Amino acid sequence: MLKQKTKITIIEDDIVLGNTISEILKLNNFEVIYFKDSTEALRYLNKNIPDIIICDMVMPNMNGEELFFKIRRNTKFHIIPFIMITANIDDDVKFKQLENGVNDFIIKPFKVQELIFKINNLISLKNNIEKKFSPDPFSKITIKLSEKDFITSLNEILIKKIKSNIDMNELAGDLSISKSTLDKRVRKLTNKNASQYIREFRLDYAVKLIRSGERNLKYIVDETGFSSFSYFSTSFKLYLDSTPRDFIKSIENEE
Repeated sequence: MLKQKTKITIIEDDIVLGNTISEILKLNNFEVIYFKDSTEALRYLNKNIPDIIICDMVMPNMNGEELFFKIRRNTKFHIIPFIMITANIDDDVKFKQLENGVNDFIIKPFKVQELIFKINNLISLKNNIEKKFSPDPFSKITIKLSEKDFITSLNEILIKKIKSNIDMNELAGDLSISKSTLDKRVRKLTNKNASQYIREFRLDYAVKLIRSGERNLKYIVDETGFSSFSYFSTSFKLYLDSTPRDFIKSIENEE
């Protein structure tokens, strides 16, 4: 049986950052609901309970602290981990939120790996608490899995293997098709051959890492599975018409 995906609700009024975080978490096999407005998010949370909430501290209409207090009034949210995103590194601000009950912080700009580690650690803690008080919470629940389309299935496999050298025969086997069928389907759906699609998938992931705040190019090369920095740099330049360093500078100028 496939493991049910962790459900994450993100509230971030910076649409570019919010979309970037959402896409990266989806690529890492999380189920994500994203809101740019805290009021809209509260309406959703009044009817839905995610596994974890990630919320910006400073937002119009209702800030992260206010949202946190409103949802924690509901006892159903008492064990739902809450991560606050903030650009304010003042200790008094952090101490106040931790005293309120916020579980953790992410300081902008942050590293994607840090966020994923914190999510996994908090979810593990939450699951352990649930098991302690309810030995088998899913024993009477039937999880219905919707049929996934080909590209979605392909992308889920690629993100799991992105750091490694992807063998086409093995990839085709994971999808229960032949290597030739794999290439034909990718060409039909994307107008790219399988090798090009995988290379550009890696590059798109690199872009998402950069946009989320990652600046260590060695780390990015390792995380995206390129065999060398020179190959990564050449591929990046051909794909985006910009070197990785120039692209990082352009993102920093936007900020």
